[in-house]
Amino acid sequence: MRFLFAAALCVAATNAFAQDATVVAAGTQSAVQFDTPVTAAPLKVRPIFGDLAELDPNAVLDQQQKPKLTERISGVLSKAMSLLGTPYRWGGESTDGFDCSGLVGYVYRSVLGMELPRVSRQMATTGEAVDRSSLAPGDLVFFGLRGRVTHVGIYVGEGRFLHAPSRGKDVRVDSLASSYWSGRYLQGRRVAM
Repeated sequence: MRFLFAAALCVAATNAFAQDATVVAAGTQSAVQFDTPVTAAPLKVRPIFGDLAELDPNAVLDQQQKPKLTERISGVLSKAMSLLGTPYRWGGESTDGFDCSGLVGYVYRSVLGMELPRVSRQMATTGEAVDRSSLAPGDLVFFGLRGRVTHVGIYVGEGRFLHAPSRGKDVRVDSLASSYWSGRYLQGRRVAM
């Protein structure tokens, strides 16, 4: 049940984003007839998704160039969401059970053929650092205390991340804004896809 809800949420968010530019563009056409033609400046939208390797946070796109999830990022998110409800297992890196870094490694290996370091502390040295305000789906998010990385998850968008939390809990999506995770957030990293 949890998987179906999460999958529907991802599809709805992606579809809603794709439709937003169309709705906004349609809303700029006036129903009132004017004697002289009125031309509006082309609508510009900030990119939220797109080819993250080339993403410029200050760039704007014409409305006709609707940004879309790349196939690689979409594959990572789909695979990760398909694992919702899988039990936590310390040292686990298969669908029988995952620990946090085992889950991240499994997703990136199975979708992209990418080998990431096995433990979260080492994963936190790969890729490039990303400001929390610039996180994009597929980025890795790291948590810990006193600067020491102890946990990792995959950012799924809208301030949420997917992870294998701890013993007795299943793979799930949590909010970065929750008091627990917000207080332990250390960094985001973008690995080359």
